[in-house]
Amino acid sequence: MSLEQPQQNKVYDIIGVGIGPFNLGLAAMLDETEGKDALFFEKKTEFNWHKGMLIDGTTLQVPFFADLVSMANVKSKYTFLNYLQEHNRLYHFYFLENFHIPRTEYNHYCQWAASQLDTCRFGKAVEQIMPVENGDEPLYEVIVKSEESGEITTYYTRHLSVGIGTSPAVPSHLEKKLGAKVIHSSQYLNRKEELLNANSITVIGSGQSAAEVFYDLAQHQDNDAYSLNWFTRSKGFFPMEYSKLGLEYFSPDYSNFFYQLPSSKKDELLQKQALLYKGISMDTIADIYDLLYEKSVGQYKPKIHLQAMTELVSLDNEGDTHLLSLRQNITGEVFELESDVVILGTGYAPSFPHFLMKMQERIQWDSKNRYQITQDYCLQTKDMENNHIFIQNGELHTHGVGAPDLGLGAHRNAVILNKIFGEEIYPVNEKNVFQNFGTEPSWKHAAVR
Repeated sequence: MSLEQPQQNKVYDIIGVGIGPFNLGLAAMLDETEGKDALFFEKKTEFNWHKGMLIDGTTLQVPFFADLVSMANVKSKYTFLNYLQEHNRLYHFYFLENFHIPRTEYNHYCQWAASQLDTCRFGKAVEQIMPVENGDEPLYEVIVKSEESGEITTYYTRHLSVGIGTSPAVPSHLEKKLGAKVIHSSQYLNRKEELLNANSITVIGSGQSAAEVFYDLAQHQDNDAYSLNWFTRSKGFFPMEYSKLGLEYFSPDYSNFFYQLPSSKKDELLQKQALLYKGISMDTIADIYDLLYEKSVGQYKPKIHLQAMTELVSLDNEGDTHLLSLRQNITGEVFELESDVVILGTGYAPSFPHFLMKMQERIQWDSKNRYQITQDYCLQTKDMENNHIFIQNGELHTHGVGAPDLGLGAHRNAVILNKIFGEEIYPVNEKNVFQNFGTEPSWKHAAVR
């Protein structure tokens, strides 16, 4: 292969691109494991996890044990419990008696961890990554730009961890409609004050983000200051699956079972599992219902409209407002309404990192143009088999519903670190749940009669 020759610079064992919870957890676990040099780069100037959705009163949808490190090493100094102790909040948390912590506190906890890790460099944008040769040793060349000074610096590494997360997803026919008054829910808090001055607001979407935005807007709707609509094409405003046995799908056991399935079976399964990771929390549904009940005392009818089974067909500007065309998917009826503001709670989707553009031909893709990823989270590449690119939260199609789940982040990082070290630095248990997802190997297989 034809590769460029780098200068004789320091070679890192791993460089992480993007500092979200998963790469931050990897940095924390590496900090307590000797023998490897690492750096992590983030374009933003500080850690902020979904800053536009840090709405007051919202909580994580996973227990606090789904912190950066606990599910791999509860003895770590980077656990959430140690964070509480360092901030004199253990008794407060003890009396709170709630596994689901405020989202703002989780964000502050991650900022606390990041502030202790000198391997984490914020305000540094990775511009490009290319394979190069260092004598007989292939490496990755990482070009990094300082957001403050514009200075370009080159780094070299044996391995990479891509943890840039997902990007806001907007249906293609609505992308050109985005603007000051048509926004994705990820921008909500950034624009909230000006949005509250509208005469009418419409929320589109069926997941947790749409529900949280709707609930916050309903709470601020004093004296019917604006009319508020919420539409979703889902069959209803349904809760996310949260039974104890249902939660076992977010385990290494299920990820391993799912990985062994044929691609066609994986795609089929994912289409049927939306409520495992796309529904609304029971608490949020209860809060919304309680608020609607309170607002309707004395047979008062607030200017609020909720409607499921309804799809946004088109959206057009009409002067200072917008004309929405919607279809009730069961009856087939199409209707129109005007709304000053439209908030799209249409979720998130993986996107191909721009800094890997020049490596596209080296990456192995599946028949649907998606990454091919090994069971131990390595991107399959050509000519760089021993120089791994680990994928953090980009493996939904290969590993199943647990890919974006915070509770599996520490496990995935344990697998990544064991791969880098070539030995079991962090124990990885094979049996973590009570149920079996596949057939018990000891049982005798029989032909169907």
